[in-house]
Amino acid sequence: MKPKKTRPVKVLQFGTGNFLRGFADWMVEILNEKTDFDGSIHIIQSHGKSIPAGFGKQNFNYHVLIRGFQNGKIIDEQKLITSINGVSNPNLDYGFYLDLAKNTDLQFIISNTTEAGIVFDEKDTYPKKVPASFPGKLTALLYKRFTFFEGNETKGLTILPCELIENNGDQLKECVMRYAAKWNFPQEFLAWLDKTCTFCNTLVDRIVPGFPKENFEEFEKKTGFVDHLAVVAEPYHFWAIEGSETLKSIFQTEKTGLNVHIVKDLQPYRLRKVRILNGAHTAMVPVAYLKGIRTVGEAMENPIISTYISDTIYKEIVPTLDLPKEDLEQFAAEVLDRFRNPFIRHELISISLNSISKFRVRVLPTILEYHSRSGQFPENLIRSFADLIRFYKGDINGESIPLKDEQAVLEFFEKVWKKENYREIVETVLANEYLWGMGLSQIPGLKAKVIGFFGN
Repeated sequence: MKPKKTRPVKVLQFGTGNFLRGFADWMVEILNEKTDFDGSIHIIQSHGKSIPAGFGKQNFNYHVLIRGFQNGKIIDEQKLITSINGVSNPNLDYGFYLDLAKNTDLQFIISNTTEAGIVFDEKDTYPKKVPASFPGKLTALLYKRFTFFEGNETKGLTILPCELIENNGDQLKECVMRYAAKWNFPQEFLAWLDKTCTFCNTLVDRIVPGFPKENFEEFEKKTGFVDHLAVVAEPYHFWAIEGSETLKSIFQTEKTGLNVHIVKDLQPYRLRKVRILNGAHTAMVPVAYLKGIRTVGEAMENPIISTYISDTIYKEIVPTLDLPKEDLEQFAAEVLDRFRNPFIRHELISISLNSISKFRVRVLPTILEYHSRSGQFPENLIRSFADLIRFYKGDINGESIPLKDEQAVLEFFEKVWKKENYREIVETVLANEYLWGMGLSQIPGLKAKVIGFFGN
């Protein structure tokens, strides 16, 4: 096993899960290899009351297996992660947790406590005991740091939440400030928080399926390491962080070749992801499923469907976005590589969860923007719209489709599909403002275009 170098703890990480270990911790390992970052990570277990035994047994080392398809070739490699210093749990030793705030080398806090993790909990009382919520725990830690260093303005931290919610940094900061006020912490602490601690909005993207159950013996032979903490991750990774030039100087990812961008505004990157990656996923599902295809991999192996997906992205989605065309097309190529990943079995039916709301957010804006710019409707996305209505019939050639959506949505479509003809069905669906956030039946030509795909 690779010898473990002792490094100062520069990162506190809330969350022991697969994603951060296959994403942020993997990046810190590369930072240590390629820059003078020279820092380790201490992980704080945010749930449960017992630390998984595997961490200590493996000296906090584990492998990330990078497996997928990239730039026309199969990627299958592994990296040993040695940058974890330790794991602790506030519920087991709250005093030890608070003492982590005294570390003069500490620079960053990273979190991934799920989308439901960034919440303000009124039940969290004055923190002489462990707060239940992640923002409550963080507030207690930051207050300890403020008091220990007597408000020193050089001891502020950079907080990088990786939870998949919009404006995650702003929302986390709002929760922390609310706790500080609720617990009657002094105004000087709120001023210190505001001035010296930077809560960055971030956008993260990488599929990390987790432990390699199916290939564990093969992997063990390769590494000579019985690794119960190993995680599989796709080659693609992306991290956009709203931050300053100063952040670039301490989080030196530009020197590593990592796909990390410290930017002034996340919105163009968020829109790119939602419209191209998520939009293509959502548009693909009803078209491929009704053709008898059941996974993303099968869709990409089918010449007709793969061409449909590629044309949809390059000819219909990309022209509606305002980032440089070269950047958009590179991202599109990366998306198609991800869809072709032979190591990940991505079921279309799992992507279909809540397809109506997904279509409203991810696809409908592209249809409307395309029409606004060209005066035409995008043929492939309209086909997807028509097939989505068919999909919500709930069966195909007598085979039941296991639809999963809001009960109100399912009940609406059950009722709609009792109507006598396609025209009436489409008219009723387009007119439903609850589904689309607006009435679509009044958009000139849209109804006729959708109806035209029925029977095709």
